Parts: sequence; structure tokens; C-alpha cells
Amino acid sequence: RCRFSFVAGAVPAVVVETVMDEATELKRIRWRSRRGMRELDRLFDRYLDQAWATAPMTERAVFLRMLDSEDDKLWRWSLGYEECPDVELVALLRKIAAMPV
Repeated sequence: RCRFSFVAGAVPAVVVETVMDEATELKRIRWRSRRGMRELDRLFDRYLDQAWATAPMTERAVFLRMLDSEDDKLWRWSLGYEECPDVELVALLRKIAAMPV
């Protein structure tokens, strides 16, 4: 989003406003992804460290949706103890599990 500011007698300047820069957004998501369960924290950190920056917006949306899931469900899904009903989450969990530690 751009906003133009005009000063009398001066050349117009374009002021670029960002809702939230990428670094701030990543910090917010890291905080939101904290679970207090070391294994889940490591899985989420792995994705944020290795894939978030280059992930398409659709994948980012799936990751954020995954954070709304209950911890015990996420844990069972990630270990394969229970089948996740959401195919997009399954694909993302598999991608995260395949990432190098």
C-alpha cells in the first residue's frame, strides 16, 4: 500500500507503508507456534527456519491453520498414531517430517 504525501514547493514523496514487515511477522508466528512440547516446537521451528521464507502463500495459510489444531492431535498426526482428516495438513506434516534436522 502506498500513500502519497505532498509538501508545498517540494517534490512529492511516496511513503510505503507495510502492515507488518516479514521479520516481525515471523517472530509473531514463532511465538504463536510455541507449544511447550519440545518435539512439536522443533517440528514447527524446522519449518519456519527452512521453508517459511520461500513458501507460497497457500502453504503458509495451511501452516497457520495447523497452528489452530490441538497439541495432542498434532502430536498424534505427526507420529502417525492417528490419521489427520485434512489432506493439506497431511501433506505439510509430511514435508516437515522430511526436512533435515
